[in-house]
Amino acid sequence: MGSELVEIQPRELRFAFELKKQSSCLVRLSNKQDEYVAFKVKTTSPKRYCVRPNTGVIQPRSTCDFTVTMQAQHTSPPDMQLKDKFLVQSTIVPFGSTDEDITPSIFSKESGRFIDECKLRVVLVSPPHSPILQPFNGTVKHGEDDESPALKPDFIHKAFPIMKESLSFKDAFVDDKNLAPSHAKEIEDLKSKITTLESKLSEEAKDMEDMRSNIDALQSKLSEADKMIAILREENTTRIRLVDRSQQEIVRLRRTAAARAQAGFPVFFVIFIWIVGIVLGYLLPS
Repeated sequence: MGSELVEIQPRELRFAFELKKQSSCLVRLSNKQDEYVAFKVKTTSPKRYCVRPNTGVIQPRSTCDFTVTMQAQHTSPPDMQLKDKFLVQSTIVPFGSTDEDITPSIFSKESGRFIDECKLRVVLVSPPHSPILQPFNGTVKHGEDDESPALKPDFIHKAFPIMKESLSFKDAFVDDKNLAPSHAKEIEDLKSKITTLESKLSEEAKDMEDMRSNIDALQSKLSEADKMIAILREENTTRIRLVDRSQQEIVRLRRTAAARAQAGFPVFFVIFIWIVGIVLGYLLPS
């Protein structure tokens, strides 16, 4: 296997430059390997270009095209020169991989896998005046003697739809994640999961509020029960004290009555004996 996993045509992105007009360039990737190869496209000027698609999987012995669209410019660059560059990364992926299987970690060099990189520079050319344009391997020949072939905007407009949206990128070479269908699907799935999670969190928060309300009501009832228990205990203590006092009073009264009874016994006895004596004296003959 050679050093290049995919063959890239063309190696220069030639844009027919006209003020306030978009221009596009088609790039073809050819997989010469017997393996599945994934690719990713990055750029140093993310605000000026959009790439569709920016990631994909090329089957063995197959080709894949991506379109680079330069957004409409309002000023001409100095000397019609741009230092913009594109980076095409490619790496072998497991057999049967699809676009949905592509993740950023696949192109990480820290994973230890081989990452092939190819840089493409940008060239601006004047718009062609001849209507005869023929596409050949992703480039356009303006004639046999034309050494500066360029894509005619009208031809590109008919052959390939031009995106009217400009996407933001990050860092020097950044990914156009929003344009890839797989990433769009992932984002939609993520939004759906976030919505579901927010709904569950809202329900859990409502349940927590209901639980707190129930806990507050239970605490209020427990506080009232504690107060009632305290009142009942106090009443019970008072009742016990009254019973004790009543018992003590009864004992005291019994003792007083007994003492009085003991103190009056001789008097009654004497009177009883006196009465008995009188009766006996009356009854007995003299």
